[in-house]
Amino acid sequence: MPTIERIEGFADELTAIRRDLHAHPEIGFEEVRTSGIVADRLTQWGIEVHRGLGGTGVIGVLKGKGNGTRRIGLRADMDALPMEENTNLRWRSTIPGRFHGCGHDGHTTMLLGTARYLAETRNFDGTVHFIFQPAEEGLGGARAMIKDGLFEKFPCDEIYGLHNAPDLNHGEIAILPGPAMAGADFFDIVITGYGAHGAMPNLSRDPVIVAMTLGQALQTIVSRNVDPHEPAVLSITQIHTGSAYNVIPGEAKLCGTVRAFSDEVRVLIRERMRALCAGIAASFQVEISVDIRDGFSVLINEEEQSAVVAEVARTVVDADKVITRTKPKMGSEDFADMMQVVPGAYFWVGHEGSVPVHNPGYILDDKILPIGASMFARIIETRLPAGAHA
Repeated sequence: MPTIERIEGFADELTAIRRDLHAHPEIGFEEVRTSGIVADRLTQWGIEVHRGLGGTGVIGVLKGKGNGTRRIGLRADMDALPMEENTNLRWRSTIPGRFHGCGHDGHTTMLLGTARYLAETRNFDGTVHFIFQPAEEGLGGARAMIKDGLFEKFPCDEIYGLHNAPDLNHGEIAILPGPAMAGADFFDIVITGYGAHGAMPNLSRDPVIVAMTLGQALQTIVSRNVDPHEPAVLSITQIHTGSAYNVIPGEAKLCGTVRAFSDEVRVLIRERMRALCAGIAASFQVEISVDIRDGFSVLINEEEQSAVVAEVARTVVDADKVITRTKPKMGSEDFADMMQVVPGAYFWVGHEGSVPVHNPGYILDDKILPIGASMFARIIETRLPAGAHA
């Protein structure tokens, strides 16, 4: 079976919604316009709407036919990235420094497409919770919703999420049981030295030299402390220091991220980072403060729900486009936090184009909107079959 014919029938409307969201991107916890559009659409389709969970989150509640008590959550993220867009699209971002460079506008639209279809057909027995989440891009939107009582107010027996994938071919669907995406930490390291004239370095305690030494030392953690069989990444992504050619600054700052698939490895890396900072601070007679924050949990796909995704995918796309033996991704996803509370699965939908996400030239392929919407809808119809509790 191909994508659902009814969803294909309003694909142009989905594209229009997606492009409107794209032109008006909002970053984490600022998704006021986006969440308003989501709430309005759900209301128009007769879906019960709840707003304000996790700040700007929206929950839609839809009951199907029959007396079934099972509940399934479907989740989409709504936030954009704080970056510039570098495309010539007619619907490119109208807001400087804001860009849907990860395709969350597409995810939101896919789930809206699913909601519309299920509201029209109600060909399922049970309850669907449509979860529109804010602030996925490192700001803790999933944890904010959970803290606000997401699963106490809207209990789920299982939960599903998806992401677009320009690294796959159009129409391919990938699902990986077990650890599928890395857990992530973010860190800020501040080196406080003593500034001086650039021509008189002997009078300084130069934080630039310390930052360079520390940056090299931190790279030994993965290569010399982490078991080679355990994938891990430590990346310094920001260096901030100095303001003039002839001034040795008094402070330098290193920022970055750590990724791993094991919580034990993450603890090891944190301990080694702090130890190296302390040792280098003593060696150079400077002060070094370290702030390491747990950003994302390891995303683990449950075997049962992964099998559901693979089964459903074979009804939406050709069987040879369903990939179940893919490699884990070092990227992170805060849907992992929801799946630590409720069993679920997270899958990828491939599309045309080779520009990766988080690149200023990234372009989402609108042709995958009916595919993602159909996947979500068929998961509901498969797991909550109509007539099961007649």
